[in-house]
Amino acid sequence: NIMAWLYILQCADGSYYVGSTNNINRRIQEHDAGMGSKYTASRLPVKLVYAEEFPSLRDAYEREKQVQNWGRKKREALIRGDFKSLPELAKKKRKTTAE
Repeated sequence: NIMAWLYILQCADGSYYVGSTNNINRRIQEHDAGMGSKYTASRLPVKLVYAEEFPSLRDAYEREKQVQNWGRKKREALIRGDFKSLPELAKKKRKTTAE
């Protein structure tokens, strides 16, 4: 049975990259070699800070798309394992420059 992963990398500039794969070890090696994505290639080195396992690549990809839409604070709560904060962070409105 094929397992798949959602993963979050922290880049050298402190930003996060969210991806999904069916071979997490190979994928991290690709990112480290500068071949994972254009985004991470210019922000090496990268460090795996979170991984979540799924029964299929489709499930992992759907979760990737969900997490990509999250703000930094919500991603960091997920990385910390602070699951009880996730609903609260989802409700918070982002401040606009007018405030």
